[in-house]
Amino acid sequence: MAATMQGGAARPRGMTGEAAPAGARRVVLALGTAQTLSWASSYYLPAILAAPMAREMDLPVSWVFGAFSVALVLSALLGPAVGRAIDRLGGRPVLAVSNLVLAGGLLLLAVAPGPWVMAAGWVVLGIGMAMGLYDAAFATLAGLYGRAARGPITGITLIAGFASTVGWPLSAVLEEGFGWRGACLVWAGLHLAIGLPLNRLLVPPAPPPEKLAATEAGDAPPAPRFAMPLLAFVFAATWTVTGAMAAHLPNLLQAAGASAAGAVAAAALVGPAQVAARLLEFGLLRRFHPILSGRLAALGHPLGAAALVAFGGVAAPVFTVLHGMGNGMLTIVKGTLPLAVFGPVGYGARQGLLSAPARFMQALSPFAFGLLLERGSVQAALTLTAGLSLAAFVALLLLRMAAPVRR
Repeated sequence: MAATMQGGAARPRGMTGEAAPAGARRVVLALGTAQTLSWASSYYLPAILAAPMAREMDLPVSWVFGAFSVALVLSALLGPAVGRAIDRLGGRPVLAVSNLVLAGGLLLLAVAPGPWVMAAGWVVLGIGMAMGLYDAAFATLAGLYGRAARGPITGITLIAGFASTVGWPLSAVLEEGFGWRGACLVWAGLHLAIGLPLNRLLVPPAPPPEKLAATEAGDAPPAPRFAMPLLAFVFAATWTVTGAMAAHLPNLLQAAGASAAGAVAAAALVGPAQVAARLLEFGLLRRFHPILSGRLAALGHPLGAAALVAFGGVAAPVFTVLHGMGNGMLTIVKGTLPLAVFGPVGYGARQGLLSAPARFMQALSPFAFGLLLERGSVQAALTLTAGLSLAAFVALLLLRMAAPVRR
């Protein structure tokens, strides 16, 4: 294969705007729906149910979020092992088991008589998140379609990008009607009735690893020097910002001068901005190497932060749109850039290693950013997050500078 990395526009086979692989549309719809369910019933669950859980058990809300942070750290530790399992077995069995594990964790929460069984439920959910969220789905697609997986990866993020839009209101309705325990039971039932059949019946088995390796032999460009540490830093830095904004965005906007209603309205723009950026990636940007998408995505938050610091609360919508677009595109880049740089062979294990630092930082960043916002200032907090994003941008430039040119 001939590929040229110049100006971020290399076009290795399968990484440009070629037609989707045969049968990919069905797989994308199945995985996208299953991912929406998995994200809504795990990662987005505490935002709605943490407070009623804490009230019933006479605990501080921070205790529930602490248990959730433990679940995120556990998912980071298990990521490389899950990735190796997908490389060896294919993604279908791992994703199917993830539905059983997530359902089990939700059942533990639903029947928990006290805080320690509740904590055990969150630990089980952490195992399920390691097995069933984006990294596992991306590795599944890489095993199925090789370098042609970029389009399907973008497709499932377009669908699952609505996980919070669906999950938060549904959790709130279920909690109001059946209590938080009933909400957990319903989510567990949905995993068994919808998620498990989708992952088990509609996701095809992956080809044997040796067949994928033979297909890719001689067709992969040499990886740039220091690519692994550079990409690990990029993902850790940007996910630190993502975790901080997910937890504190409305409070940040109010501290910057927006009214309470204005902050909520501006924060609501993040979801549509993410979807818009993913549509841009699916359309125009897929003609270019994913490193270009990564650079553009890393600049979104700093540009928005500059506007918010310069103009105050009136610029809250500008900040949230730019941050949301960058964050939406970064989710795709996290799957497609390692695929473009290293190829699909060993993708699952490598993705687990690259994601581990990001997941650790995502678990710690809400606490650290909240402390900085409380004891420092909006300017100091935004300087930190913008600095991390700009450092990620520089790392992506270094990755390009170190890339060998092949003709």
